[in-house]
Amino acid sequence: MSGKYKVLVLSDHALSTSGVGTQTRHLLNGLVEKGCWTFRQFGAAMKHENYDVVHISDDFIIKPTDGFGTKESIRLALATEQPDILLIFTDPRFFVWLFEMEDEIHQVCPIVWWHVWDNTPYPEFNDPFYEATDQINCHSHHTYTQIVARHPKKTNFIPHALPENLFFPLPQQVIDHNKPQVLNGRGDHFVMFWVNRNARRKRPNDLLYCWSKFIEHLQKNHGHRKATLLLHTDPMDPEGPQLFATVEHLAIRDEVVFSNQRVDFPTMNLLHNIADVTINISYAEGFGLSTLEAMMTGTPIIAPCTGGQTRQVVNVNTKEENGVALPIEYRTLVGSQGVPYIWEDHVSNDTIIAAMIKMYELGHDGRKRLGRKALEYARSEFGMQKTIDIWHQKMVECILTWKKTRKSYELLEIK
Repeated sequence: MSGKYKVLVLSDHALSTSGVGTQTRHLLNGLVEKGCWTFRQFGAAMKHENYDVVHISDDFIIKPTDGFGTKESIRLALATEQPDILLIFTDPRFFVWLFEMEDEIHQVCPIVWWHVWDNTPYPEFNDPFYEATDQINCHSHHTYTQIVARHPKKTNFIPHALPENLFFPLPQQVIDHNKPQVLNGRGDHFVMFWVNRNARRKRPNDLLYCWSKFIEHLQKNHGHRKATLLLHTDPMDPEGPQLFATVEHLAIRDEVVFSNQRVDFPTMNLLHNIADVTINISYAEGFGLSTLEAMMTGTPIIAPCTGGQTRQVVNVNTKEENGVALPIEYRTLVGSQGVPYIWEDHVSNDTIIAAMIKMYELGHDGRKRLGRKALEYARSEFGMQKTIDIWHQKMVECILTWKKTRKSYELLEIK
């Protein structure tokens, strides 16, 4: 243990299924393998079934917490663990309380922020958070371009990544064997896959509407309805519409399958593999892990050119599309008391329907060729080892810089 850099981590519980949780797990596991890092995590959730401390290894220990912790728990951890870095990963609104005590934290260690911001305009209201942070590592290039212009000396681009042993192409015979079982016997169907929370910004009802129009196109132009929309989501999620009712209303019950249970990585890999295309039509998307998962399995994607998805659906080097890049057709400036202003990027239903038709008309061989290009690009631009190496380099730089420039305070008693 001696000689290793110690990091106190605040993020979703690293064993949870959330995007923040899984990305935390992948990164910390990779850094532990380097042999010079040790991690203590406050693993956040609304509520946990079990609050026992989890020892993944001597260098990766998780304490479950409701929310992201408290000032008192941070003070205790800083005093007892004496970390070299405090690493936070989530929306700044969850960390207002933490930034209120940044002067206390900075008596012990620097603050590194794993950050994403979905869209322009530049969030000036975040500047107090950015100024209190020693290093801002953006996992979306869209976020990076915004933040680096204002904070060039401490902003880096380090993309999300996925281990190649979790998401990868399966042999065709494995796909052919499992596809009918997953789709209730529909082994000869064209399959479109959607992996998202059933929430408003993901546009689940619009997706179902577009699918119904696509099915009408198939019936009219090809004389069949052999296509299935596979949705990995909770149709009854209170954050979104009641999707069972929408399916009934649109008369597409025989062309939709719901996967509404939590599944392990091998099952998710299989679902991506049986899909002909994975789709995401969110009007706000910081990164979009489901589309990267698809590309890692050699599956082409349909996605809007918004946030972090732009750099996935469009090859940054060749400008080729890894499926269909949906153009942003109109924007709305929205906001709240915590986020006064931000753009939402919208694509029309007609454009989405046209993209579905385009991917179908491309045929099996055309989609496979496109998927192979997507796979090569994903492994090049979003390689797990590359991401781990950059994180290692940047955090070491942060620790060394902070030790040279830190400002310590001494408390004197005046008699």
